[in-house]
Amino acid sequence: MNSARVTKARRAAASAAPDDYLDLVRQFPLRPIRAEADMRAAQALLDRYVGRDDLTPGQRDYVAALAHFAGDYERRTITTRLRRLKPHELLRHLLRENNMNTSDLGAVLGSRGLASEVLNGKRGLSKTLIGKLSRRFNVDPSLFLEVDVDV
Repeated sequence: MNSARVTKARRAAASAAPDDYLDLVRQFPLRPIRAEADMRAAQALLDRYVGRDDLTPGQRDYVAALAHFAGDYERRTITTRLRRLKPHELLRHLLRENNMNTSDLGAVLGSRGLASEVLNGKRGLSKTLIGKLSRRFNVDPSLFLEVDVDV
């Protein structure tokens, strides 16, 4: 496509975007979020708009797009933080986040005794247990693998 056509197409797309959408884009441009400060700004804007019944179609489109970028950022940063934890620390964290106790974990793993042994570090995680945990908590199974790093 030549540059005149591209420019014309961009003008047409911009003129099709509602003013309320473009006003929000000027406040916080839509792009992948890469820094915590940008995430805080995005969250502040989302807090003002999410859950409101009076949004225009343009505002709803903007909020949906920004929420997508914010979700991507959170998934990336949370996964990075979780990778730093040892498997039993990760499991304790996931139990807290899901308001679960050892008995609840026992229901996932097959027995309360097994859950207790895993949480206390007396028993490691087999592939079968890792599969059950990753499905239950909807996390990447590799988070439960303990990796020794030699420097």
